[in-house]
Order: sequence, then C-alpha cells, then structure tokens
Amino acid sequence: MADRITDPQPPEVAAQLTNLAGALDQVIPAKQPGRNLLLGTWNVRAFDRLTPKWHSAAGDSPIRDLSNLLCITEVIRRFDIVAVQEVRSSAQALLTMLQVLGDGWAFLVTDVTAGSQGNHERLAFVFDRQRVRPSGLACELVVAAQDAGIPQPTLQRQFARTPYACSFTCQTTPFTLVTLHVTYGQGPQDRIAELEEIAKWLAGWAKGSDGGGPI
Repeated sequence: MADRITDPQPPEVAAQLTNLAGALDQVIPAKQPGRNLLLGTWNVRAFDRLTPKWHSAAGDSPIRDLSNLLCITEVIRRFDIVAVQEVRSSAQALLTMLQVLGDGWAFLVTDVTAGSQGNHERLAFVFDRQRVRPSGLACELVVAAQDAGIPQPTLQRQFARTPYACSFTCQTTPFTLVTLHVTYGQGPQDRIAELEEIAKWLAGWAKGSDGGGPI
C-alpha cells in the first residue's frame, strides 16, 4: 500500500524536519504582522509527480518522495508568497504541498506551456492567505519584439515560457510580482543580456510607459 503525505511520519523523517526547521529559524525572519513581507522564488526542478513512499529507492520514477516534499513545504511555509518555477503538467507535487500547508494557503498558476522550449512547465505563485490576498491582476506578459529591445531569436526562445504577473495586497498596500523562467543556456553569461533587457522592459511596464502596466 502506498504511503500518504497525511500518514504519521517515520521517526527519521520527523527528525529531519525538526533539524530543517531549526536551521531555517536561523536564516529566515519570523512573520510579523504589519511589519514585514517575506517573498521567495524557487525553481523546483521538474515539480510534477511524486513517488508515494517516504523514501524513494534507486530506479523509482519520479525520484522525489514524500519526505522530499515535506522539506520543500517547510521552506515554502516560512514565506508569505513564493514564486515557483518548473511546476509541470500534473502539478501533483504542488497540489499535495497545498494539502500539507492547509486551508490558509492558496496558489495562482499558468496553464502548461507546450513545445520543446516550453518544457511542459507552469509558473505559480503560492501564498499565505492570512498575510496577503490577490488584488485582481493575473496575466502572462507578451511584448512585441520591436518594442522590447531584445533580438528576435532571443525573444522567441524566452517567451516559449512567458513571464507571469500577479497582483496582491498586503494590509492596504497593493503590489505586483512577476515570475520568469529564462532560457538556461550553457552558463550565466548566456542569460545576462536577456535578463537585462527584460528588466528594462519591466521597469517601463511598471511605470505605464507603454500605455499599460500593472494595476
């Protein structure tokens, strides 16, 4: 019979989570209502299906197991909003993580981006509903090549996974976040030019210089 994420944890898994929580306490501030807002971004590689075991074994596919997911969840819960990249088609791991986080959490996610460049990925925002709430805007950003200042081949590769923007409100303060999964390339230098140009475009978009911009 397959294990379930809601089953009692084996002692070694409980100990692992306790140790992780202690380490995270040292580096991530506690949530303080009205005083801070904790934002995170995490490219969780191939965040898709799970092997329903506490510990996967050699040859299991996928290799990610329930103990792995609980560790990921322990990190996510320390933040108010986390942008998660590489959520794949089934989103099984994401949905199971929300089950662990509980009713106080929610998510916004794109549809699957098909094609070899899209890698069947989704972009997601996972957020603590007790700390923030969506304020209306949720969109994938599409720009014309002639307006972006990005060479056409680069733009076409990048926008196989279009940036995802969502607006939120914390207390009475509205803000918009954008998550982006760039084409990886062979090394950091292959990503710098594209990131610089997209940052320039986003700055203009935020100011409304293109006649639009975030709400």
